[in-house]
Amino acid sequence: MGLDLGLDRTGRYEIVACVEKEKVFCNTIRQNSAAGRINPNLKVFEGDINDLDPAQVLDSVNLKPGEVDLLVGGPPCQSFSTAGKRGTVQDPRGTLLWQYLRFVEYIQPKFFLMENVRGLVSAALRHRPIAERPEHGGAPLTDNEKPGSVLRRFSEDLQAIPNAAYHFDVFEVNSVNYGAPQIRERVIFIGNRFNMEVDFPNPTHGPIAAAKAQDDLFSAPAAQPWATLRDAIGDLNETNPVVLDFSPRKKSFLSLIPPGSNWRSLPENLQQESMGKAWFAKGGRSGWWRRLTFDLPCPTLVTMPNHASTALCHPTETRALSLREYARIQEFPDDWQFSGTVSEQYRQVGNAVPTRLGKIAGEVIASCLDTMKGRNWQPFPTPPDAFRIIYIQSHVRTRQWFKGGKTVIWEDGEQNETAAYDRPQTLRKTSVIG
Repeated sequence: MGLDLGLDRTGRYEIVACVEKEKVFCNTIRQNSAAGRINPNLKVFEGDINDLDPAQVLDSVNLKPGEVDLLVGGPPCQSFSTAGKRGTVQDPRGTLLWQYLRFVEYIQPKFFLMENVRGLVSAALRHRPIAERPEHGGAPLTDNEKPGSVLRRFSEDLQAIPNAAYHFDVFEVNSVNYGAPQIRERVIFIGNRFNMEVDFPNPTHGPIAAAKAQDDLFSAPAAQPWATLRDAIGDLNETNPVVLDFSPRKKSFLSLIPPGSNWRSLPENLQQESMGKAWFAKGGRSGWWRRLTFDLPCPTLVTMPNHASTALCHPTETRALSLREYARIQEFPDDWQFSGTVSEQYRQVGNAVPTRLGKIAGEVIASCLDTMKGRNWQPFPTPPDAFRIIYIQSHVRTRQWFKGGKTVIWEDGEQNETAAYDRPQTLRKTSVIG
């Protein structure tokens, strides 16, 4: 419900119906709806969207095709994530991405909002293993194997919807750049049936150094510093926190890590003992035995904070971040309740879209709806030239972990100039789907 809560915070939308497959997640929605934390009359459809008729959803809220202002969705697409092994889309119309498109086709909303992982932008319909690609002696890539072929097919099928020509713009953004206390990259799709080209705002927050400098790619520098972990949880006092905690073995290693550091602060023999084969792997492996720092934004929340390789250890206590700390970082209301087992509750928060991005996107679309209402809902006469992909400084790195053969520790309350990266060079870049 991260997107939903963000939209609700704009004060411009009434969320009338939602679809959710997981029973325990539906229980969370119903529990908070009954308590008035979101629309008390919200219709909750529990089940697989593949088996749901969009006509049934519209009938339940007494609406007809074309009358919905905004259709919102975040179809799970793990196969597109760059964090794991990419899968393949043999028949895209069988995926949840195309099920979302099926709802767009029937409901014909004025606007649609869809979020996803950034890997969707470069995903191919058919995945070719790296060892079999042309640069390694393989045959040339087919059209379906080329990066971006998923979005190309999606845009083609979107344009083919009868009596409703949709345009959409794609934005690669990071929640931390808009005031959320978390570094989290997402891809936001905003579509409409009015031939309207939509824009997403430039970042409002950034590193302190960025707020002091002007860059030609922005009309103005970021005005505010990034929100930090301290901003999110510094005043939180819990007597009986819900924690998906580390094992005693993991705590024995984490207890040796100072705030703002990771596995590199361990003696070499303990590094090898604790990390096993991962110690010999390439890459920074910055998440291993990571203890957070209060003076920086939180790294991306994962569904389980107690994994050794993606540890989210409290800055001053040797424990994982609590569930309520997780919720604070995602900017859920403090009175928001979660149903299910401890791991199911963490999964709900970790998989959510930061509510901040829902609010920003909701404000953008509300402004567009106001514009179209002023035009008496008459489409612009000429469609935009292309479907755009706009990169808006989505790749954010806040600090270094290792430099010049030495471990770098971020120390709260200090200047940390030698631990900070230079500000990014590419702040905004536009490409097209073609």
